Amino acid sequence: MNYTYILKCADNTLYCGWTNHLEKRLEAHNQGKGAKYTRGRRPVELAYYEAFSTKEEAMSREWAIKRLSKEDKLKLING
Repeated sequence: MNYTYILKCADNTLYCGWTNHLEKRLEAHNQGKGAKYTRGRRPVELAYYEAFSTKEEAMSREWAIKRLSKEDKLKLING
């Protein structure tokens, strides 16, 4: 399974990424071994995710979410 996810960072910013192991990736972000963006914004918490069967689908969805405004990302998170 592949996932596109949004993290809420300690400074109230949002980070979007994709992975094939959600728990392991979240742990990596919180250990400072994830993305450079999240290293100085820890702790981070999982705010939203979607599951996909292929890496390509997850990456495509990540790209689409990254193009959204913060307001639209918050709407997605809040349902």
